[in-house]
Amino acid sequence: MQRGTDFLGCEVAIMGGAMSWISERNLVSAISNAGGFGVIACGAMTPDLLDTEIAETKKRTTKPFGVNLITMHPEISDLIDVCRKHDVGHVVLAGGLPPPGAIERIKGGGAKLICFAPALALAKKLIRSGVDALVIEGMEAGGHVGPVSTSVLAQEILPEVAADIPVFVAGGIGKGGLIAGYLEMGAVGVQLGTRFVCAHECIAHPNFKKAFIRASARDAVTSVQVDPRLPVIPVRAIRNKEMVAFAAKQREVAQLLDEEKIEMAEAQLQIEHYWAGSLKRAVIDGDVETGSVMAGQSVGMVKEEASVAEIIQTLVDEAAHALERRAIHA
Repeated sequence: MQRGTDFLGCEVAIMGGAMSWISERNLVSAISNAGGFGVIACGAMTPDLLDTEIAETKKRTTKPFGVNLITMHPEISDLIDVCRKHDVGHVVLAGGLPPPGAIERIKGGGAKLICFAPALALAKKLIRSGVDALVIEGMEAGGHVGPVSTSVLAQEILPEVAADIPVFVAGGIGKGGLIAGYLEMGAVGVQLGTRFVCAHECIAHPNFKKAFIRASARDAVTSVQVDPRLPVIPVRAIRNKEMVAFAAKQREVAQLLDEEKIEMAEAQLQIEHYWAGSLKRAVIDGDVETGSVMAGQSVGMVKEEASVAEIIQTLVDEAAHALERRAIHA
């Protein structure tokens, strides 16, 4: 993990997953202040909103934190400029391969670039492109997910690239023992989102947190793609009326495509904006029936609220205990 903490500039190489409406100034600063590495979820923010969010986070912590940008954001170039203006030390790009020029502009501003690698071939391509670190995140995670489990991705990717570049593992991590396992496999740290939703410092509505505490792993299901022409990345969330409504939204957007009223890029943006609004209803307004309660399968291990510092300390203690136990039996 020392390699991970050196790269991030923090005490414990536990990154906060970037969750729209949740990973904002309060939770991000709390994670960084507790020794981890907070990451602002830019999501659908405008450049002005991101500018304010970074400034407000800086008021709450002097520790390092990062910013997660979505590659398909129509103002990605302006968002990169905002990060450069604030001397953000680490930028995380999510949602696909970096658009042309993005890597050079991010690194040219002095930031370290972290990208998601959902397959070995993409991991190698990103390394050749000059990214500084990778996150491999499996389908157990909450929000947008790929088709492969974390354990399979870790086995496939870590032996091939971990010697060349720092790799963080994400998706389905709820206990420190698993962190220890991934560190032994060559990871330099991990990323957790679901576990931090029920932190005291998280601004999520009490109804949202209650839904997490009540849920089991099997309640966190992935959305269904209705039309094969509309490439919709599956979203993992707690099963409710919203999951049914999303299928109807897809049919609506597909019809607009049929009638040639919108282009494919606009169709995908409509889907993204739909999720952003749906998630806000659940996170901010507390509507956990018709809002999207995005959660990873590790939600079944979230049993109570705790402070960020307590969550991180528990994970570290569990990981240390697991490594000590293995050393004794070795």
